[in-house]
Amino acid sequence: MAGLAAVFGSGAMTNSIPEIENNDVIFVIGSNTTETHPIIALRMKKALRKGAKLIVADPRKINLAGFADVWLQQKPGTDVVLLNAMMHVLLKNNLIDRVFILIRTEGFESFKDSLERYTPEYAEKITGVPKNDIIKAALLYGNANRPGIYYTMGITQHSHGTENVFAIANLALMTGNLGMESTGVNPLRGQNNVQGSTDMGCLPDQYPGYQKVNLPAIKTKFEKAWGVKLSKDAGLKATEMIAEADKGRLKAMYIMGENPAISDPDINHTVSSLKKLDFLVVQDIFLTDTAELADVVLPAASFAEKEGTFTNTERRVQRVRKALNPPGQAKEDSWIISELSERLGYPMKYNFTEEIFQEVGRLWQTVAGINYRRIEKDGLQWPCPTFDHPGTPYLFKGGFPRRKAAFTVVEYKPSKELPDEEYPLMLSTGRHLFHYHTGTMIRKGDALNSIAPEAYVELNPQDAIHLNLADGQKVRVSSRRGSIEVKAHITERVGKGMVFIPFHYREAAANVLTNTALDPVSKIPELKVCAVKIEPIKTGNYEVRTKKL
Repeated sequence: MAGLAAVFGSGAMTNSIPEIENNDVIFVIGSNTTETHPIIALRMKKALRKGAKLIVADPRKINLAGFADVWLQQKPGTDVVLLNAMMHVLLKNNLIDRVFILIRTEGFESFKDSLERYTPEYAEKITGVPKNDIIKAALLYGNANRPGIYYTMGITQHSHGTENVFAIANLALMTGNLGMESTGVNPLRGQNNVQGSTDMGCLPDQYPGYQKVNLPAIKTKFEKAWGVKLSKDAGLKATEMIAEADKGRLKAMYIMGENPAISDPDINHTVSSLKKLDFLVVQDIFLTDTAELADVVLPAASFAEKEGTFTNTERRVQRVRKALNPPGQAKEDSWIISELSERLGYPMKYNFTEEIFQEVGRLWQTVAGINYRRIEKDGLQWPCPTFDHPGTPYLFKGGFPRRKAAFTVVEYKPSKELPDEEYPLMLSTGRHLFHYHTGTMIRKGDALNSIAPEAYVELNPQDAIHLNLADGQKVRVSSRRGSIEVKAHITERVGKGMVFIPFHYREAAANVLTNTALDPVSKIPELKVCAVKIEPIKTGNYEVRTKKL
């Protein structure tokens, strides 16, 4: 999408976290915000106390749904239909910004025609959301002066995740809700410094600053700066690497700060593929499940043991300061990479950490105005191109970088694996409040483990009755890829036919079950939808009961 591609490709929020408090409508879709981004959720609650309205679209009755003016419980994988139906209602009620569309966008006429069949009645049949709720949500968003959209991996982790994001962008463009304070499209990053990592070029087809490797001028610029010849070809994305390792075409991997042996889909296949490598290096602060497979483990320093910067979800570059020395032989990541580079024949000499950031500023104008002195106390948000620039709280105020933003026609595509007679339930995975990602760090201590000690599967009371299951009973959850054993948690948080498992627990890893189907553009796996079955393991003196919210 012209003008928006760099931002949405980077995953960056168009607006700022403090601006949330001044939204008059908050639209949260595919984000369990109170549990996965609790500080941002506090800002949302402050906005609600000021009178803001809240729309929540999520297959589960997440905690935030209890605060919502309208909760849209769509079936997993039907977000495009829901969003297109909302836009159909906006168009029918003339709640679009025609001036914004005329001046700042292109492709609206063909896009408008594509919405014709997405009536609320049609959407109700596909999504399971009552048509009146779709209309109510659309009118709330369309009549707002300062609406903000917030989403996370409930939108992106699908075989059509890119199209989900385009649909969200279409909604903001149609209503002119970009380029103003307390509006925008705001993906919330799932891990610390993911934003900074992609900013710095941790993408297989881009140099730092989202500069494409296949553009001759960009390639020449980086060759001159680094003094080496560079390839014009894009590399593999992380999910593609596993497939290539399985086929024997990828011989070695260097994994840094990731734990794919727990976080990747179909982890039995992932582990098998990693074992086929001729050589595996893992750089991490703990001996993770992935590190246990490695030929060489490089012990790294934690955040409190190094100097540098982190960039958060609102594009804010912030200082990281060394508070204590790394234990044992652990070293800073930058030191390890520099030393390894020199041994491989390319000297990478920096006298101090800020020199690395200064080099980035010379090669990416967007951060050229940021230095350590300016962010000594408070961070700065990019774009910040000069040293007298104050940073940019929200994007696109003066227009889009590539003139006009294009609408994208997005049609509904079902998820790759849906329930059937053999596997009649639909599984979605995610996080909860008390643990973080694959548990590498947070499950080392006893405090949070005592609160959330084990994995569970949430299932609806109607499904529990059909399966003759009781709350707390141990069950086997199976997909076409494997099985795990967990306790049943009977709850109305999930709808009939849907189950949910948090993926933090290595002893009952949800990603044993998940599907490896990929989005064709982003190559993100479809972790939010796959077909499973549930069977009791044993019976006991269980009381059949439903836990209310």
